[in-house]
Amino acid sequence: MTLNVIWYILFVVIIAGYLILDGFDLGVGILHLLVAKNDTERRLVLNSIGPIWDGNEVWLIVGGGVLFAAFPLAYASLFSGFYLAMMLVLLFLILRTVAIEFRSKREPKGWRTLWDVAFSISSLSIALLLGVAFGNIIAGLPLDALGNIHISLFELLKPFPLLVGITAVSMMAMHGAIFLIMKTVDELQQRVKNWTLRLMVTFFVLNTLVVVAIFFFQDHTMENYNSSLLLGLFPAIALIALIIAWRMVRGERYFIAFVASSAMIALLLFSGAIGLFPNLIISSIDAADNLTIYNAASAPNTLMVMLVITVIGLPFVLAYTAGVYYFFRGKTELTAESY
Repeated sequence: MTLNVIWYILFVVIIAGYLILDGFDLGVGILHLLVAKNDTERRLVLNSIGPIWDGNEVWLIVGGGVLFAAFPLAYASLFSGFYLAMMLVLLFLILRTVAIEFRSKREPKGWRTLWDVAFSISSLSIALLLGVAFGNIIAGLPLDALGNIHISLFELLKPFPLLVGITAVSMMAMHGAIFLIMKTVDELQQRVKNWTLRLMVTFFVLNTLVVVAIFFFQDHTMENYNSSLLLGLFPAIALIALIIAWRMVRGERYFIAFVASSAMIALLLFSGAIGLFPNLIISSIDAADNLTIYNAASAPNTLMVMLVITVIGLPFVLAYTAGVYYFFRGKTELTAESY
């Protein structure tokens, strides 16, 4: 296994970590206005992620840093094509942060409602934009021989990427709902549970449509799967994980349901990565212009130095993350310091 392959796997693992951890944060935001019926419930929903949301976003920064350092040509090309979309993601990340911090600073209902709406809209928009971006990467982009992507923001909103974006919204909302069940009690918990079961059905339908669209219209993504039937185990196990999550929610074993949902998200991302491999960006103009983990990578010595630093530093990041979740386990309770 070459350094290029190792870094491709590490990059996918880091992005999976982001989707799992910040994914439920975004899901909680998407559901914020739908499940909470009064100010107390909205504060409970917000404070369920209060101690951990900012730490979860670190994984997105790490993912961007890895792409920049390990595959700089792909990083540069994505910014040339997704510049406005990335600026929108950054804008919504800032708006979401401001909404969380400002929401409870004043008592008037109008003030709090304003930031509640901003929190939900920004969470939904981030999930949608990330999904649309991934959908465009799967479908292919107008990448030329110089590594430039010539596409407007509206041209990114084609049917298949939009389908992937809506599916991503439903996936994160479902994942966030399962997390929220673990953090709430009584009537609010039951309301969230009802939403969870609906979202699971919605996500299953949408994800099935994505798989069908890839099978019939994205031949380049199916090439690796056609070469080895064993690779089909990844999406198959993802489906099994979703079924397990469904059964665990129905059986009120919510932590196992959350673990199953997390596994499903990781497996679906791995499935997409397998379909793309060894490509990072597929050119819809000429396949010879594709950026791969080989022609878009940094020098071998750079990859080796990065790997050594990662082996030393990543355990500390994982230990910190595990510690935060351990210390803030259990049901959410409001205190004088709560949002």
